[in-house]
Amino acid sequence: MPKDSVAGTGIGASTKRREDVRFLTGNGNYTDDINIHGQAYVHFLRSDVAHGRIISIDTSAAAAMPGVVKVFTGKDFEGVGSIPCGWQVTDRHGEVMKEPAHPVLAQGKVRHVGDPIAAVVADSLAEARDAAEAIVFDIEELPAAVNMKAALEPGAPKVHDDLSDNLCYDWGFVEENKGAVDEAIRNAAHVTTLELVNNRLVANPMEPRVAVGDWNKSSDDYTLYTTSQNPHVIRLLMGAFVLGIPEHKLRVVAPDVGGGFGTKIFHYAEEAFCTFAAKACKRPVKWTSTRSEAFMSDAHGRDHVTKIELALDKDNNFTAIRTETYANMGAYLSTFAPSVPTWLHGTLMAGNYKTPNIYVNVKAVFTNTVPVDAYRGAGRPEATYQLERVIDMAARELGVDPIALRRQNFITEFPYATPVAVEYDTGDYPATMDKLEEIADLAGFAARRAESVAKGKLRGLGVNCYIEACGIAPSNLVGQLGARAGLYESATVRVNATGSISVMTGSHSHGQGHETAFPQVVAEMLGIDASMIDIVHGDTGRGPMGMGTYGSRSLAVGGSAMVRATEKIINKAKKIAAHLMEASDSDIELKDGKFTVAGTDKSVAWGDVTLAAYVPHNYPLEDIEPGLEETAFYDPSNFTYPSGAYCCEVELDPETGKVTIERFSAADDFGNIVNPMIVSGQVHGGIAQGVGQALLENCAYDENGQLLSASYMDYAMPRATDVPFYTVDHSCQTPCTHNPLGVKGCGEAGAIGSPPAVINAVIDALNSGGHKVAHMDMPASPSRVWAAMQG
Repeated sequence: MPKDSVAGTGIGASTKRREDVRFLTGNGNYTDDINIHGQAYVHFLRSDVAHGRIISIDTSAAAAMPGVVKVFTGKDFEGVGSIPCGWQVTDRHGEVMKEPAHPVLAQGKVRHVGDPIAAVVADSLAEARDAAEAIVFDIEELPAAVNMKAALEPGAPKVHDDLSDNLCYDWGFVEENKGAVDEAIRNAAHVTTLELVNNRLVANPMEPRVAVGDWNKSSDDYTLYTTSQNPHVIRLLMGAFVLGIPEHKLRVVAPDVGGGFGTKIFHYAEEAFCTFAAKACKRPVKWTSTRSEAFMSDAHGRDHVTKIELALDKDNNFTAIRTETYANMGAYLSTFAPSVPTWLHGTLMAGNYKTPNIYVNVKAVFTNTVPVDAYRGAGRPEATYQLERVIDMAARELGVDPIALRRQNFITEFPYATPVAVEYDTGDYPATMDKLEEIADLAGFAARRAESVAKGKLRGLGVNCYIEACGIAPSNLVGQLGARAGLYESATVRVNATGSISVMTGSHSHGQGHETAFPQVVAEMLGIDASMIDIVHGDTGRGPMGMGTYGSRSLAVGGSAMVRATEKIINKAKKIAAHLMEASDSDIELKDGKFTVAGTDKSVAWGDVTLAAYVPHNYPLEDIEPGLEETAFYDPSNFTYPSGAYCCEVELDPETGKVTIERFSAADDFGNIVNPMIVSGQVHGGIAQGVGQALLENCAYDENGQLLSASYMDYAMPRATDVPFYTVDHSCQTPCTHNPLGVKGCGEAGAIGSPPAVINAVIDALNSGGHKVAHMDMPASPSRVWAAMQG
């Protein structure tokens, strides 16, 4: 696609986000803004113990309290399906994963703090809360399985009594590589071994989750309004597998959504409850999560414990990588949880490097904690962190420059088939590193370090590279890998008689700027102004079946579907234009919103053609149908592979251990860029989240499964003063070869590339001050840094 924009609004233009007008003026339409006449409110009574057997629940007093409509317990859902998992993993022994039931409300046992025991529906939220306090229940507290390794020991408390143990699966990839990897490590000139923790995180989007269920008595139709990244998938999972509602009787609407970061991909019990309760109570039912509730009901992220080994030959070429990871699933399998530490993690362990032998082992473990699933990057940050930390550690052990070691081992020829079963189509890793060295001013680092020393501070430099897989696809491949849904995307382009356009997409926006970027794509193709194009999304009743937004797939997959549908529009419009100008459609050219007969001055405007499409007074109807609307489904042939190189400079206070980020630079290759301003914003946000993980955030449980970081009093979110002004560059562009836009995806890159850069910088700062510290787990809090300096 060309890079020159049309009237300043097409591909390549940094047009301002049109959706921000309503967001910044308080006119957004979020789920909590939706109130239906006669609605009731639900409050969930949640377990305050991590593991326990439900002896009794007495709801009689609660049911008799003022305003109470109905009180629900697990017994009311005994004939209802389990919350489904969307991905089935087969382990290295050929056995399918263990997949325990996940009831809407707890049945028999509670399995984590926050597990819903009962739900009160009342005329007001205050009345529902008051009544919940009147529920009398008896739970026999049981020992909790919290530590993953301990949970696999013989005699450990079992999270699910119907399973033999707490192991969900023991996955090896690629199993055929294992012997060669073991041999390469035995014969290596040098092996660096690192054990590390990828700390558990809470996503904390600005908007907490909300669900409003509605039921129409006369038609038996259901509507769920919810904060979701993929309403069509919620309709499929909830309708078919939980509540047994035919899809034509169930509409799912996700209006404006205030952030997701992955945590709003999944189908949650509260959505099913509100939909079910709406019919049971014969009135709409609404639930709005509190922030404290979100900490113990939203899926958490990361939580891996890993041992990684990097083998090198005598010339410092990488020869093998071997990893063993324990991945926390929590108490239940969330929608995509099994795929995150396997297919979204193991397949990226080659990184940017031509390592010939790689083997990845992952043991997924059930524990008495909140379920863990995809969080911004989903598996790729975990892989990148392991790899880039062990490379930095190897460089320090070998006494070589960490950038030179990386450059020596870069993949330089494409396409490149990795030992972990993916093929990178394009990339230029030396170019992104060249650009990083330029924008980060690495040549001036020594002077900046000297200035810090003069102030009594330690200064460190951390560099890393990353590659990620975006636009998860194709459907036939992921189906073989265990996905229980297709991963295509859809688009319907409806051209109105006056020339304006509505584009219905299965992708969903929760902050990415789709309402701005998607019109730029269609405007570029038609040669019209993007203001003529409207984007419709987030409503299963208005658009074709789609898979939603996650994995940086929106432009690469959703945008490609729009391209295909728009191509169909152009082909038909050319036939109409040809008819109007009495020419052959093969001679019609479309440029700048005008149809022209090639080689002549005969032309007809876009608006004239679109009007003729709906006023077909003299059509040859055997050749052209009235109307101008087309639908396309796009299923990619491969992932896209964004990549980049990041640099962080930190200053460390030896007296307090406090780390301050002084400079941060990011050089990314996202392929073709549709809106550079939006891309920069996505990188900025991702880096902020990565910095949060590296320095501040940590979701912690005690040995009894009590959540110790259950509010902002104990969970340290990054503030404005914790992040620097970034230097971001995405001028290195190697277009993707297998989608029509040549785009790769940008939404997760910052969160993938930043944590190892920060930790590498902290380790460098410590060693520059004579503190021989090989590794430090995230977050590098002042107390941890200070303790490391004390030896």
